[in-house]
Amino acid sequence: MTSTTEPTEPLSVEQLSATTLLRFATAGSVDDGKSTLVGRLLHDSKSILTDQLEAVEHASRSRGQETPDLALLTDGLRAEREQGITIDVAYRYFATARRRFILADTPGHVQYTRNMVTGASTADLAVVLVDARNGVIEQTRRHAAVAALLRVPHVVLAVNKMDLVAYEESVFAAIAEEFTAYASELGVPEITAIPISALAGDNVVEPSANMDWYGGPTVLEHLETVPVSHDLAHCHARLPVQYVIRPQTAEHPDYRGYAGQIAAGTFRVGEQVTVLPSGRTTTISGIDLLGKPVDAAWTTQSVTVLLADDIDVSRGDLLVPSKDAPATTQDVEATVCHVADEPLTVGHRVLLKHGTRTVKAIVKDIPSRLTLDDLSLHPHPGRLVANDIGRVKIRTAEPLPVDAYADSRRTGAFILIDPADGTTLTAGMVGESFAAPQPVKDESDDDGWDF
Repeated sequence: MTSTTEPTEPLSVEQLSATTLLRFATAGSVDDGKSTLVGRLLHDSKSILTDQLEAVEHASRSRGQETPDLALLTDGLRAEREQGITIDVAYRYFATARRRFILADTPGHVQYTRNMVTGASTADLAVVLVDARNGVIEQTRRHAAVAALLRVPHVVLAVNKMDLVAYEESVFAAIAEEFTAYASELGVPEITAIPISALAGDNVVEPSANMDWYGGPTVLEHLETVPVSHDLAHCHARLPVQYVIRPQTAEHPDYRGYAGQIAAGTFRVGEQVTVLPSGRTTTISGIDLLGKPVDAAWTTQSVTVLLADDIDVSRGDLLVPSKDAPATTQDVEATVCHVADEPLTVGHRVLLKHGTRTVKAIVKDIPSRLTLDDLSLHPHPGRLVANDIGRVKIRTAEPLPVDAYADSRRTGAFILIDPADGTTLTAGMVGESFAAPQPVKDESDDDGWDF
């Protein structure tokens, strides 16, 4: 098996522009070795600078360690280094000759599961670590459930610390079989299991001489070659309006443009579009990109769109092709991961943020909560506490143009916010998921925010 660390010279701008981009997140329980894996990945792929390595070596020596603690490459907060844990999501950017990477190293503590939701929400792949001595535990199942809920296309099971179980194939095989069965039942489309030792470097970048029974790829080889098949440019075209631009200068007296980042799809000059939720239709008369007119623009580009008709468009509206417009609704059913310490209860008054639009809403029902042990549904729990995954039914004060999350990870997602202090309460995914909803019973109208 050939090494993937070549070449070691920095990549040129031309080489970088020719490579694809993979966003991936790491997850796992406390002390499973996530930060060490990331550090080893960066170190062995020659993706860290000399001064960074020297700083890690100095910090390691000050803690009485003879060898560099590679986990310090990602544990950037002072509290993280003092406790030897990851608290916040640490983002790292690196590249090889084959691919560019954006890596989100997420915390392992149960109380920081919310950060795993943040890190995996835009990921193409999730690396879930398991300590070979402990096997699949509740937090492992929770991370698999979050990856499935967020519809992450690829999941890697990295069975770490194989050096502490004498590199036994039977240990790896048992863990891989249990996790694969669980994740498959959740609906994870692709699972790849790799036995590693992040501390020793086995099967991270270089193949392991201690596990000749394993013939699969190393972690880096898999990251470099996994297909990034989804293409948001071919999804339903959606542009959340973020800002209305009206210079009203002598040079541009009548200029009126609608700026935002294209969430999905492609927009073209001359295309008929509908403004939601109002439903008014018009035609795109121009598209400005980086101050210059273009004929077309696509997902993730930040543009200003000019419309042929003078209609009322403001921040929070959604521009969509008229032939592919989503329905608007005030009743949103979704699967959610509750991330706040305060429970989410039936009757809870919240703000719902969808794209650039924020509206008042009320939680009308919580049909079910997912039990992670056996994936059963606990019907009508009445509340969701921190890190719970469940189904909710929400009534909004104004109609919203929502897509199913299965169709669009950008316009099918929302968050619930505490109107009192702005705290994020819940991350939601519209439509069906691995947790099929129970029938929702009709409740009498609540006092207060009643829509």
